[in-house]
Amino acid sequence: MSFVSEFRAFAMKGNVVDLAVGVIIGASFQRIVDSAVKDLFMPIVGRLVGGLDFTNYFIRLGDPPPGYSGPMTYEALTKAGVPLFAYGSFITVALNFLILAFVIFLMVKQINRLRREEPAPPPAATPDAAPEDIVLLREIRDALQRPAAPETPR
Repeated sequence: MSFVSEFRAFAMKGNVVDLAVGVIIGASFQRIVDSAVKDLFMPIVGRLVGGLDFTNYFIRLGDPPPGYSGPMTYEALTKAGVPLFAYGSFITVALNFLILAFVIFLMVKQINRLRREEPAPPPAATPDAAPEDIVLLREIRDALQRPAAPETPR
């Protein structure tokens, strides 16, 4: 088997194709979640805790370059090359992860609910399925209910 045909067989396996589709959809889904966190949830969280913007919570680990006269925001200082301990950005990413995990949990839960099949009804009771002592008791009952055979003289 040549290298090209072996690689083709590997790449066309169902698991590899499924994984590729999952990665592509996951990357697109990440953009949706990032937007949801940045544009929807973080403004609400910021409003609830007094107008906080978590992305501008940081600790400078160095001074700006000499002659820097820009704003002291996370974006401006990062562009200027100032080392920052950006715990606010970490909080945003952690919230992003929690929201993403929750959404995936809901999706998997829904998929599992849809896949769940109704349990099969129990099989109808048949005499063969009864325990041996029950079968024996039924035979005795049936024998007692039959009319007695006439006795023949000896």
